[in-house]
Amino acid sequence: MLQRFLLLCCLLTLAGCGANTSQPTATSLPATATPPPTTLAQATPSPAVTANPALRGSIVIDGSSTVFPITEAIARDFAHIAPNVQVQLGVSGTGGGFKKFCAGETVISDASRPIKQSEAAECAANQIDFVEIPVAFDGLSLVTNPNNTWLDCIKLAELNTLWQPAATNTITSWQMIRSTWPTTTVQLYGAGQDSGTFDYFTSAIVGSEGSSRSDVISSEDDYLIAQDIAGDPNGLGYFGYAYYREYQDRLKLVAIDAGNGCVLPSEQTIANGSYQPLSRPIFIYVRADALDRAEVAAFVDFYLSDLPRVVAAVKYVPLPTRAYQFAQERVQQRKLGSMFEGGSQIGVSIERLLELEGE
Repeated sequence: MLQRFLLLCCLLTLAGCGANTSQPTATSLPATATPPPTTLAQATPSPAVTANPALRGSIVIDGSSTVFPITEAIARDFAHIAPNVQVQLGVSGTGGGFKKFCAGETVISDASRPIKQSEAAECAANQIDFVEIPVAFDGLSLVTNPNNTWLDCIKLAELNTLWQPAATNTITSWQMIRSTWPTTTVQLYGAGQDSGTFDYFTSAIVGSEGSSRSDVISSEDDYLIAQDIAGDPNGLGYFGYAYYREYQDRLKLVAIDAGNGCVLPSEQTIANGSYQPLSRPIFIYVRADALDRAEVAAFVDFYLSDLPRVVAAVKYVPLPTRAYQFAQERVQQRKLGSMFEGGSQIGVSIERLLELEGE
């Protein structure tokens, strides 16, 4: 993590990253154990964009660690064309990001789920209007240690049994989930309670958003989760697909059987909807009045123009060209509010997302 932090400090001004303290929290391995960023560091600015050193100001962004790799890569590229604009990029989770956004502390919020009705109400109470922009599709990925030879696929019902609140201090060994599995101790890793990934996972797996056993080692920082699982032969955890791809030499994917056989997440299974129920759209939210500021308008325009390349580079699934065209129209027309009823939306396909954007 130290290597990554120092690299980012040379490129961006980072806000602090918080971990949920009400549950066990992930611990960082030594800096030498962290593989250096690869695809993000290789991102280059679009040749069609002209540098504009006259742009000045600051753009404060916070929110989802899942969306972070996309926004980070775009912010790096934007620094080449607007060197006098300071981009402050933080990771406090989707929920933590919305708290700051609706309090007026940020102008863009990264989100791995749609804004909740309670969060939208808080924004409205503070007279903050926003434009919702879907940016990519993700597949929450179950991962374990490569030395785990027995956990290749898990049924949806088994995940429910494993993660529900009643499992706390009750489901303590893997053999209690499946009789052919070993008696080794269960250790689970996952997103912190301020994370939209936590909201989505618990809604999809347990059936109630925010409902989870309390002894999961958690963090809003997916890099810490990846490192901990890489060091735990009996661990199982989840995070966005791009984080698995970055750490794939140190992690092992676990397939999900939702009733139609075992399916692993991949660009193809996420895009075609066969990886369920853990495929989902991810978003950014832009404060509407901030679009009147030249530096914010330029950043958002650059963000949308470069999304297909960057999303593919960081190993998420790009949306169809039509979806990005709709997103640009939403910004240009200042279409306010959310397309969704609020909170996690389980099973939303790319086709359904296109329908919603076109309405």
